[in-house]
Amino acid sequence: MSVQPEQEKQYFSTQDSQSDFNKKVNVNDLMSRMNETKKQEKKNNIILSAAAISAVTVFGIILTL
Repeated sequence: MSVQPEQEKQYFSTQDSQSDFNKKVNVNDLMSRMNETKKQEKKNNIILSAAAISAVTVFGIILTL
């Protein structure tokens, strides 16, 4: 016979769900997070482009030899 662990049940009170709806969104926090994400994406794109150009250059040099 196999032993199955008991499933934990989570109960949420109505007070917890109401407090989630009453939280305000900080627009400045969202804007700063968006700017950080854009900077990271731009950095990743530059690195990927440099790697692709380097690979094409090395491949071209090998072909000319």
